[in-house]
Amino acid sequence: MQNTMKQIFNLSIAITALLIVGCNNKPTTSKNNSSNLITTELRQLIETKNKQFGKAHVLRDTAFLNNIFTETARIFAPNANIISGRSAIASINWEYVNFDIHEFNLETTALYGSGEYLINEGNYNMHYGTDSTLEKGKFIFVWKMINGDWKLDADIWNSSMPLTPNNEQK
Repeated sequence: MQNTMKQIFNLSIAITALLIVGCNNKPTTSKNNSSNLITTELRQLIETKNKQFGKAHVLRDTAFLNNIFTETARIFAPNANIISGRSAIASINWEYVNFDIHEFNLETTALYGSGEYLINEGNYNMHYGTDSTLEKGKFIFVWKMINGDWKLDADIWNSSMPLTPNNEQK
């Protein structure tokens, strides 16, 4: 329990630092040099990447999933240690695509940031397994601009489903 609380505290500090750094950079603009922080074009680009992310899980496209992350990305999966680096993330991607995911949708509820970082908050739902189990939850993606392309630098998610006797923590 103490280790989990320490991880949550460290994650809170990391996200706060990213927000502070991101908000102090030059505003993100579209190709037409709009002064809006989040342009319609940028929002559509991130929405497209989110759809590709979900579709790649359904299609078991690990090449796409591995390459959407930065080299030093981190995954903060529920009930697990932090996974760091693209090669470690490739291993976890292989595990996730083999959950037999039939449907995976992401909905952005907030998108903000500037400079080289964007924070993408939202909800997800997916159906997986032979019994088409429904999973609903929320996520935060930290997108980082790398060589002219937005890549995932951090990914955290957790379920919004109620605990059942089979998945309660003891």
